[in-house]
Amino acid sequence: MRVIMTGGGTGGHIYPAIAIADKIKRKHPEAEILFVGTLRGHEKDLVPQNGYPVRFVSARGFNRKNIFANFETIKDHILGEKQAGAILDEFRPDLVIGTGGYVCGPVIKAAYKRKLPCYLHEQNAFAGLANRVLAKYAQKVFLAYPEAARYFRDKRKLVVTGNPLRKDFFLSGLGDARAQLGLNASDFYILCFGGSLGAGAINHTMARAAKELLGIPHVKICLVSGKNHYESVLGEFQGLGILDSGRCTILPYVDDMHLYLNAADLVISRAGALTVAEITACGKASILIPSPNVTGNHQYFNAKAVADLGGAVLIEEKDLEGPEFLGVLLRLIGNREAVNNMARAAAAIGRTDAADLIYDHLDLKEKG
Repeated sequence: MRVIMTGGGTGGHIYPAIAIADKIKRKHPEAEILFVGTLRGHEKDLVPQNGYPVRFVSARGFNRKNIFANFETIKDHILGEKQAGAILDEFRPDLVIGTGGYVCGPVIKAAYKRKLPCYLHEQNAFAGLANRVLAKYAQKVFLAYPEAARYFRDKRKLVVTGNPLRKDFFLSGLGDARAQLGLNASDFYILCFGGSLGAGAINHTMARAAKELLGIPHVKICLVSGKNHYESVLGEFQGLGILDSGRCTILPYVDDMHLYLNAADLVISRAGALTVAEITACGKASILIPSPNVTGNHQYFNAKAVADLGGAVLIEEKDLEGPEFLGVLLRLIGNREAVNNMARAAAAIGRTDAADLIYDHLDLKEKG
C-alpha cells in the first residue's frame, strides 16, 4: 500500500498528518508513506524528524491585501500541479490525504485528475479556504469541530472526528507527569505558552501577573516563551526578582509538551486547532487567548467552541491590558472546584480516537 500525505506550513497542519500516517503504519507496517509539502513550510524539518520522506512542490497562499501579487501565486500553483503530477506518477499511491495549507491545492487537484481517492482533514472550527475549495475533489472531509460543517456544501462527505494527536499525549497521566516535573500534590501548576514561536502579548501579560501570583504559596508557573522571545522574557522576569523563588520556570521551547500539559492544573495559551485538541484531550482547564492575526479569526472560533461548553475561559488579546486576565486567574486559583469542573468539560470535548476514526473511514482494511 502506498499513501501520500500533503499539508503544511505550520505544525497545526503537519502534526495531524503525522498522526494519521503513524496510525496507518501501525495497522499496515508494510505501507509506504510519502509526504508532499513546500520548502517554505515547517514540514521540511518536522516530517523527516518523525521518520517519513518528504518531497516538495511549488505553492503559495493567496494575498488578500494585494491582488496583483497573486500572479506569482497562480504561476506557482500551475507549476506545483505539474510537479505534484510527476510525483504521483512516480510514486503511484493508492490514496491521497490532505490536512490543510496551500500545498494541498496542487496535490489534491493532480490526484483527482488521476482518479485517485482523496480525503481532507480540517482542523479548525472556522474552515480554511484551501479545504473549502478542495472539498469537491474529496471522497470524505474529516472535521475536528462540528461547527465547521457550515462551510461545506455536501454534508454527506463530512465526518466529525476531532484532531488526530501524536501517541505521546496518551502515554502519560497526571501522576506520572507531575512526579517527573517534581510537583507536589498541593501545587497549583500553571502552564503558559503561545505556540511554537511564542506570543509577546502573552509573555508580557504573564510577567505582569507573575509577581502577584507567586505571592500565593502553592502556585508554580512554567512559561514557554518561544525561542525568539526567550532572552527578553528572561530579562523581564529577572528584573522582577521572582526567578529566585524556584517556583517560576522560563523555557524557550519544549519537545515533550504532552508531559507539561498532563502535569498542569491550568493552561494559558493561544487557541490554534492542535493546541486546543491537545488541551482538551488531556482534560485541562484553560484560559484561551486567540491570536488576532490569523486568517478568518479562526482561533477565536476554536476557543469559543470550548468556552461555550464550559471547558475554557476566552479572553481576547485586546483585553489583556485590563484587570480581567488577572481576575480570572486569581478566581480559578482560589476555586479548585471550578477548575475541576472546567477540566471535566474539556475532557468531554476532547477526542482521543480521531486517528482511529479517520483510519476507519479510509477503507484501507480492504486494500491492505
